[in-house]
Amino acid sequence: MDLTYTEEEEAFREGLRAWLADVLPKLPAKPSPDDWPGRRAYDTAWQRTLHDAGYGEVHWDASPTRRLIFLEETEKAGAPYVGANFVGLLHAGPTIAAEGTPEQRERWLPPVLRGDEVWCQGFSEPDAGSDLASLRTRAWRDGDDYVVSGSKIWTSHAEVADWCELLVRTTPVSAEAPKHRGITWLAMPMDAAGITVRPLRTLAGSAEFAEVFLDEVRVPVGNRVGAENDGWRVTMVTLSFERGTAFVGEVVACRRLLGELAREARANGRWDDAVLRRGLGRLSAEFAALWRLTQWNVSEAQRTGGVPGTGGSVFKLRYSHARQELYDMAAEVLGPGALDVDRPWTLERLSSLSYTIAAGTSQIQRNIVAERILGLPKGR
Repeated sequence: MDLTYTEEEEAFREGLRAWLADVLPKLPAKPSPDDWPGRRAYDTAWQRTLHDAGYGEVHWDASPTRRLIFLEETEKAGAPYVGANFVGLLHAGPTIAAEGTPEQRERWLPPVLRGDEVWCQGFSEPDAGSDLASLRTRAWRDGDDYVVSGSKIWTSHAEVADWCELLVRTTPVSAEAPKHRGITWLAMPMDAAGITVRPLRTLAGSAEFAEVFLDEVRVPVGNRVGAENDGWRVTMVTLSFERGTAFVGEVVACRRLLGELAREARANGRWDDAVLRRGLGRLSAEFAALWRLTQWNVSEAQRTGGVPGTGGSVFKLRYSHARQELYDMAAEVLGPGALDVDRPWTLERLSSLSYTIAAGTSQIQRNIVAERILGLPKGR
């Protein structure tokens, strides 16, 4: 498989680099990490800047390769990340682009690209952790609406979101309707009556997650993406984007961090430790291989129509563990300073612990690899 770039793609890269070099020095300072209304305003203003410059479309209207180049170059340049609207730009938006009706694409995609609207993700539930298909949030038809009751947890940026990509159960589990077949994907307006949002504080001290309680919330039937009870298939499209391309910028950031760790180790004397040097070298090879795997996944997505395949699970499984190993190595380099939350990398180390859970636990990824890639039989 050819992993090289065309002349047109390299021209896109050079144009993007020049634009970033001109624009980034003019950006205002980032707001406090705890100021989520301020972060929303900052992140959506950056998205509007991208949109007005012609780069807003890269998240779903561009080819997967061009999207890869965009994510690589913006991370290398230190540009703002998608931030508060990562669900809209990296999960819900691509899903609606792939599965929505023309009317749904017209309604929801332009506001996300312009930075006008922010989305959150209502998938996980307190009693349905890694087994997402066991969700119990119920939705029943009442005329032109679904009436939704239940609760969600780890709902990213719910407190500043306009919309929620919401999974609900529209058919109770039975012998005739296994749990995967009774799920529906809805776009829920976050200003609807009956929604209560309760922020959750993480180990790192931030509050970008929330519990969301739903008490007979009415969602129009026209907000359903895909057919009723076909939400599991639509969800697999969402998760393929989350596992396949959403971490691209972070791989670039990890490769940059390796260089910073090596420089820090030389400065503080830790470089004399041969075991630490070997660890840094092994991680450098690991992330180089992950970058090649990313290119392969993107190339495969481009060949098959734009949706990442099951190879995203291979990437996500290895990347989430490599990221934890990287920040453990950062702690080795910092020594006692790794306990100081004001030091570089300390908070990132705490955050890295969640990566083997986010976007599907490592156990779930191993099942996907075993069953869908290797063809092994399912457990009983």
